[in-house]
Amino acid sequence: MPHPPGNSHHPPALNIHTLSVPDPGGFVKYAHFASLAALLLALACGQNLPGQTAPPTAPQPAAGTAYWGAWTPANNPTDLGKKIVADLFTRDLANENYIQRRGMSYPEVCDAYGCLRFAGELKDQALLDKLTKRYAVFLTPGGTAYIPRANSVDNSVFGILPMEIYRQSPQKPADKPWLDLGKASADAEWANPRADGLTPFTRMWVDDMFMITALQSEAFRVTKDKVYLDRAAKEVAAYLKSMQQPSGLFFHAADSPYCWGRGNGWFAVGMAELLSVLPADHPQHAAILEGYKKMMAGLLKYQAKDGMWRELIDIDSDQNWGETSGTGMFVFSMAVGVRNGWLDEATYKEPTKKAWTALATHINADGKVRDVCIGTNKASQTIRTGPGPAMQQFYLSRQKIIGDYHGEAAFIWAAWAMTMDPPKKP
Repeated sequence: MPHPPGNSHHPPALNIHTLSVPDPGGFVKYAHFASLAALLLALACGQNLPGQTAPPTAPQPAAGTAYWGAWTPANNPTDLGKKIVADLFTRDLANENYIQRRGMSYPEVCDAYGCLRFAGELKDQALLDKLTKRYAVFLTPGGTAYIPRANSVDNSVFGILPMEIYRQSPQKPADKPWLDLGKASADAEWANPRADGLTPFTRMWVDDMFMITALQSEAFRVTKDKVYLDRAAKEVAAYLKSMQQPSGLFFHAADSPYCWGRGNGWFAVGMAELLSVLPADHPQHAAILEGYKKMMAGLLKYQAKDGMWRELIDIDSDQNWGETSGTGMFVFSMAVGVRNGWLDEATYKEPTKKAWTALATHINADGKVRDVCIGTNKASQTIRTGPGPAMQQFYLSRQKIIGDYHGEAAFIWAAWAMTMDPPKKP
C-alpha cells in the first residue's frame, strides 16, 4: 500500500541545490544549501565574499631598508637601479665609440655586469632572462664581432659578463658556453706570465685593479678553482705595495701623481670584489684587507660636505667638482665593507648612505647619469712637462658628460650594493 506524502519510511533525497524538509503543509524550499555552504567555507578560509573588496596587502619594504633605513622616492636604490637597466635596453650593443676597440668596450661590459648583479640581488628572474637574451648574440656565429681580443686589461675584462650570465643560469650543459667564453678571457690574461708571476698586462695604472681583479675573482666565483683567486690576490698585493700612498689613496700612475677619482674607484671596487671571495686564511688576505681599510679611511677624510667625492679627491680647488663615477664606486666599496663587517659600522654607515643620497641626485628621468668624467688616460700621455700645474689642470678640466657607460656602471654597482642583504652571521 503506498505511503502518503510525509509519512514515507525513507526521507526525501537531499538535493545538492535545495534542502527540503517535511512540513504540515508539504515541502518548504529553503535557500540554496550548496551556495550557503560555499559562502561559509570561504569565510572560514579568510576568502572574500562576492562583491567584497580585498583588503590592501601591506607593501613589502624596499630592498635595503632593513639595514639602511627608509628610502624616499629620490634615493630608492631599487627604483633608480631599474632606471639604469631600462636605459641599457634603449642602446645598441657596443655603440660607444670614444674608446671603442674591436668588440664591446669595457664600460658597457661593466654596466651590463652590474645590471646582472643588481637583478640577481633583487631575485628578478624576468630581468635576468631579458639581460641574458640581450647578449645571446655572443654565442652565435656572428657574435665574434662583439667579443674583444683579450690583449689588454681593458679588453680582457669582457669575460666577467658571460661568466656572470653563467653564474646566474641553471648551469646546465646548455649554459656551459657562457662559462667557456668568459673563462677564455681569464686564462688569456695569464697565458704568458711574467717572471714574478704577474700578468704580462701589468702596467701599474690604478685602473688595472678592477680590470684584472674582477675578472680573476669572477672566474674563481664560478669555477672554485683557486688558481684564479691566487692570481688576483698576488696582483692586488703587488699593486698595493707599489702604488698606495700614505694617505691611503692612489696616484693614477707613478708619472701622473694625482689621485684621480674614477681611477681610485676602480681600485676600491676591485678590492671589495676580491675580499668578497678571498678566505681569511689566504696568504695575501691580511695585506689586502689592511690596504682596503687604509683606502676607505683616506676616502672618508676627503668626502665633500654634500656627500660626493671630487674629480681629484684630495685637491682643494674651486675648479674641482663632484664626479659621479668615482662616487658610485666608493659607495659600492664602502657599502660592501660595512655590511660584511670589514669596516666599523658606526664610522662608515652614515657617510655611505649620505654619498648614495647625493649620487642619486645626479640621474635624470631617463636613467642617464650626469657629471661623469670622460674617458681619461694618465695625464703624462698628454702633458709631457711632468707633474705641475698643467698636469693638475689636465684632470680638473676633463669634460663632464651625461649617459656615459662609466657613470652608468658605477651607479648600478652602487644601487646593487645598497640593496644587498647583509651576510648571515654564523
